Amino acid sequence: MVEPGSGADPADAAVDAAEVLDRPLPEGVRRRVVALVSDAFGGLTVADLPGQLRQYARFTPSRRAKFAGNAMAAAVETDAVFRGRVAEKVREAQAELAGALESGAPPAAADPLDVAAAAYILRPAGWVKLVAAAGEEAQRADAERADEEARREVDRLREELAHVRDLQRHGGEQVRGELEAARKEAESLQRKLRSALSDIKRGEAALRKVTAEIEGIRAEAAAQVASAESETRRLKSRLAEAEAALETSRRAAREGRSVEDMRLRLLLDTVLDAAQGLRRELALPPVSTRPAETVDAVEPGRMSPKDIAARALSETDPALLDQLLALPQVHLVVDGYNVTKTGYPTMPLEKQRLRLLGGLSMLAAQTGAEMTCVFDGAELAAPVLLAPPRGVRVLFSKPGVTADELIRQLVRAEPPGRPVVVVSTDREVADGVAKAGARPVTSALLLKRLSRVS
Repeated sequence: MVEPGSGADPADAAVDAAEVLDRPLPEGVRRRVVALVSDAFGGLTVADLPGQLRQYARFTPSRRAKFAGNAMAAAVETDAVFRGRVAEKVREAQAELAGALESGAPPAAADPLDVAAAAYILRPAGWVKLVAAAGEEAQRADAERADEEARREVDRLREELAHVRDLQRHGGEQVRGELEAARKEAESLQRKLRSALSDIKRGEAALRKVTAEIEGIRAEAAAQVASAESETRRLKSRLAEAEAALETSRRAAREGRSVEDMRLRLLLDTVLDAAQGLRRELALPPVSTRPAETVDAVEPGRMSPKDIAARALSETDPALLDQLLALPQVHLVVDGYNVTKTGYPTMPLEKQRLRLLGGLSMLAAQTGAEMTCVFDGAELAAPVLLAPPRGVRVLFSKPGVTADELIRQLVRAEPPGRPVVVVSTDREVADGVAKAGARPVTSALLLKRLSRVS
């Protein structure tokens, strides 16, 4: 038994010197050897590994077998110390198989490739024969598999050949039937062709007759057109004479009325001049008061956001927002992400924006109010390609500027006296816009109103 880290036993070295493979390691045995070495890596430290294998120490067994297979096989063959350490791990993992090999009685039911791989690493007496026997067994199994596949292929080809022969036999009969049918069809087509040619000749004769009739009709129509044109010229001459006589009579009638029109206009000018002279004589001032203005009553005033705030409506009642949006020339400014993260925070930002803007577009179509939706540009990983919906202005804050500051800039840009409503739950934003004259409302109020729109 080799102690861990002590290298190979002298007796094993003597056996190795005496037993040497005189041919390459069979491929099946080599794959099993690489798998055993790869599994043994897990129980070795980096210092226990040869230098060329240390870079694969953190690989999984399957990746080590894939990328370091050649290097591991070479190390087991050339490095007796490393082989001894791997042999210890094999003895621990497969104690029964290792004991049977070292006692010289490998189990008959074991896979020859597994026996040969373990013997190649453990190097018990007679290991070369075990490896050679496993290689011969693998070659014999491969040959049997190849022979079986060849027999199956020959059987398949025979079946295909028989099938092709059947097709040829039945196909010949089918082709002869098709040829006979084609011959009969050709004869039928020839008869139809002769009939069609006869119909064409009769049609050409009828066409020539119709053409002659059409030419006669055209000549008769040309004569009728010439006669109609002559009659038209005569009627036009008589019409011109009638129009001249009518114009003469109209001129005489206008001259007769012009004298009466002149007298009436002179009388009207006299009356107007007299009225203006009377106003100057009496020094009458222009009328500045109307009778309806003398009646004592209360006139309606224009409603402002402060008047609406004084009404007995709850801050969470959507009717409050309807009253605000009914103000003349009102401007609704929405803190976008504040609303979406209040109403639907689990959705991706893109879908949050699309859902909010769709609801605002429908609200704008219903109320006709100007609407601006502001989003924080710091939330963006890349520029947004977005077609703003109809009736809604969409703005993103510039780098270094928050959406809150952009909202305050929009409020300050409005002229004094214009109704401005800002939707945000952020208390700092609400207090700031309220100082600038805007009316703040909560995001929950807008979400309730949008739920009615959808």
